[in-house]
Amino acid sequence: MKKMSGLAVFGISILAVILIATAWGIGTYNGIVGLKENVDNQSSNISTQLQRRSDLIPNLVNTVKGYTSHESEVLSEISSSRAKLAGAQSMSEKAEADSELSSALSRLLVVVENYPDLKADAQFTTLTDELSGTENRIAVSRKDYNAAVKEYNQKIKIFPANIISGMCGFTPADYFEATAESSKVPTVTFN
Repeated sequence: MKKMSGLAVFGISILAVILIATAWGIGTYNGIVGLKENVDNQSSNISTQLQRRSDLIPNLVNTVKGYTSHESEVLSEISSSRAKLAGAQSMSEKAEADSELSSALSRLLVVVENYPDLKADAQFTTLTDELSGTENRIAVSRKDYNAAVKEYNQKIKIFPANIISGMCGFTPADYFEATAESSKVPTVTFN
């Protein structure tokens, strides 16, 4: 057997390092893409649940309208908030619109307390049960989305994966955060 020269060994070593670095880069890129797809999927889940709630609201509002005649301010606020949610594009816009709609719905449910016949209505009860279930689904979707965002954001920021993410243009995703307004207790006045 012939002995390899020092230059050949050096060349093979350099080639091995390049192959390992390339494999690592490809693996890291694919991992980041998978995490980004998970963030997008979770974002879609939130949008689906927000749309479900938005679809329930007209029926709820129409049922309430049948029993109340002077609660138009709350009902118009719900319609306005619903329209804002439908037009929201970014996650922060969705979070803000969702907060406004949740606040308006809370005020509506407080108003309902003044109408015992409405609370006893089967359609109203069914709609509020569906709305409650949807609110729970939204909460779970938000939690899952934020967990996916955390994992993705960590991956693109931690060395050495940040090198690949920077070269490939990956940017941090926004969390679904409650607005300051959402922590306020809704106020309702009865005429």
